[in-house]
Amino acid sequence: MIDLGGSTDALRSFAVFADHLNFTRAAAELHISQPALHVKVRKLAQTLDRPLYRREGRHLVLTADGEAVARFARDHDERLAGFLAELRTGQAQRPVVLAAGQGAYLYLLGDVVRAVLGDGSCRLRLVNCDRAQMVGAVRAGRAHLGVAVLDVLPDDLIAVPLATYPQALLAPRDHPLSRRRRPALADLDGAQLVVPPPQRPHRVALERALRAADVRWSVAVEAEGWALTRHFVSLGVGLAVVNGCVDPGDHLVSRPLAELPTVTYHAVYRPGALDDPRVGQLLARIRDRLAVS
Repeated sequence: MIDLGGSTDALRSFAVFADHLNFTRAAAELHISQPALHVKVRKLAQTLDRPLYRREGRHLVLTADGEAVARFARDHDERLAGFLAELRTGQAQRPVVLAAGQGAYLYLLGDVVRAVLGDGSCRLRLVNCDRAQMVGAVRAGRAHLGVAVLDVLPDDLIAVPLATYPQALLAPRDHPLSRRRRPALADLDGAQLVVPPPQRPHRVALERALRAADVRWSVAVEAEGWALTRHFVSLGVGLAVVNGCVDPGDHLVSRPLAELPTVTYHAVYRPGALDDPRVGQLLARIRDRLAVS
């Protein structure tokens, strides 16, 4: 059996180091010297007989074992802090952390967040991030639950589908294409489009589809997030292809593009996360809300 002498302190120190991957910043947060933190991390690695991090060029990265230890350390620290707080007050103190992108918060999760904050059923902390950051936060234990469109389901996490939407053309009400109930990709030939920056998954998939359909188009403007995309379309800058959950508002219309694949939002969590009933209740409320929307 591995003996983790002073395990609480060693694990907490490693969790902070794993967040920063920088000994100087981590030591400053822990209010200890950098050499002292080096010793703690080295002794933990020796006790576990596993390398916990390695150097790649000028950067430090966690090994797979290091990621697992960091995840366990965060869980351990959170559970201990929560237990002590609940013991003192008789009330749950730890927030449930929900990670999602701008679009999910704007068009899927807003009502649930408002309701949870309003009825005080649990403390909620929100993290706004892209899908890769969401998966990383859930995997590392920095978030209990994540929501995003996933093209590939992570094999080490549990992913449950929440809602599926068509991809849709977003256009001003006075645009000729707004009168077509079922526009085709060919109708976008020669169009100026509001698109995400290069290498974003939606941009890559859209470019591939337009190229396969032999559609000529140009970039009107690059925009991060559906809210800014919608704003540019409303200004008349260009058209956009968005997820069908995006509310067009009063001045725009949304028309499904049947040639493009549907998109499915998933909830993502680690095995065992639903052992915390608050996480399970939050997931149930999200699923119930989307089932009737």
